[in-house]
Amino acid sequence: MSGRSSRARDDGCGVSRRCRSRPSTPSTRAILRLAIHHIRRRGPILEDRPDRTYEPDLPNLRQVHLMHEELFDELALKGYDVSAGQLGENITTRDVDLLGLPTGALLRLGDQAVLEVTGLRNPCSKINDFRPGLLGEVFALDPVSGEFTFKSGIMAVVRQGGTVRPNDPVQVELPPLPHHPLERV
Repeated sequence: MSGRSSRARDDGCGVSRRCRSRPSTPSTRAILRLAIHHIRRRGPILEDRPDRTYEPDLPNLRQVHLMHEELFDELALKGYDVSAGQLGENITTRDVDLLGLPTGALLRLGDQAVLEVTGLRNPCSKINDFRPGLLGEVFALDPVSGEFTFKSGIMAVVRQGGTVRPNDPVQVELPPLPHHPLERV
């Protein structure tokens, strides 16, 4: 997976709450320490989560939301019409195993932008407001292991700013061993 190249799709960066659609735009600017311009969860410290009340200096591990476009194909087979940006993601990829990446993997997008993968997106119940029953399709309880499977993308932080455009290449750089699987953030 290291050095693998794929493509990114920019899904806009309008000011919006989680789980709401975002309009597509020609490019998105990833800004060091501010994540994607105009996103409410930007910055190195949490701004809009209840955790901030108890831990005001808790780092913001949810600056950028990436989702794999293959999820939309899977959902379409189950009768859900969902496209890029409609589940609140900032960047949509294809041919990148986002859910299989370890914590700390770097994603190089375009010529300059670098994102560090921090964890799995914890889907919120507002997804059902968008399409009834959709929440049950983006995460499920494994009856054998008792573990939840999360399919609603990953979260990352900006390590180096840069402009990300549709169809920009995505290079995956794995962290040193041992690799740690993604957990919810």
